Amino acid sequence: MQPEPTGEREPDTTARNSDYVQTLARGLAVIRAFSAERPELTLSEVAKETGLTRATARRFLLTLSELGYVRAGGRHFQLTPRVLELGFAYLSSLSLPELAQPHLERLVAEVQESASVAVLDGTDIVYVSRVATRRIMRVAINIGTRFPAVSTSMGRVLLADLDPEGLDAALAAAEPTAFTPFTVTDEDRLRAEIDLVRTQGWAFVDQELEEGLRSIAVPIRDQRGKAVAAMNVSSHTSRNDLDSVRRDLLPPLLAAAARVAADMAITFN
Repeated sequence: MQPEPTGEREPDTTARNSDYVQTLARGLAVIRAFSAERPELTLSEVAKETGLTRATARRFLLTLSELGYVRAGGRHFQLTPRVLELGFAYLSSLSLPELAQPHLERLVAEVQESASVAVLDGTDIVYVSRVATRRIMRVAINIGTRFPAVSTSMGRVLLADLDPEGLDAALAAAEPTAFTPFTVTDEDRLRAEIDLVRTQGWAFVDQELEEGLRSIAVPIRDQRGKAVAAMNVSSHTSRNDLDSVRRDLLPPLLAAAARVAADMAITFN
């Protein structure tokens, strides 16, 4: 007699050994079901998003609630600030944010525009350090904020440093979103943009993530020449065009990234 289906997606175990802990994977899947677009979810929505049964999803939600990572309000669940501990544990283990911060502050004081440092995580960039002069985006950017790499200047800088196989995989996994009428979503055009970045050594994105926002980014390289992070300066279209960005923002940005790289070489030597 065949067992009744549970309604849960079975994990692919072909590449996993006996050390794989399915319960942990499911718990993390429940946490990842929440997002900036969907900060509150019902039990049914969590079950649908994760492929778990309602009963299993409920057990995970209640466990996470008991641990302080989730709170319930009526029929809805949402993450608590304690979830940030999971990300900060990683970020605090990095020397990069601490090394970059004073150089970002110096850069911002010089150009009077916001500046950030981000790393590549799959198809996204993740902000690890930032100094803002003013609010220029509708979406608040904080440490840990994620954006699609293909639509951002820092993302394109980091994608340009991947080997051909890595870039192919990243573009295949990406799902470009037309955030504005200016967003490049065609893969051939994206490849052309990334090729240009690789050639010139910096990326310029004009209103692709948000209308009115321009951004220029450069890599931060380790001693082997690998781009381990990217640094950018963001500006409103009312203050800078491409020529002024290249003339006034690129040189100090390159200098700041070089100073971070120099500090990294000393720290990690």
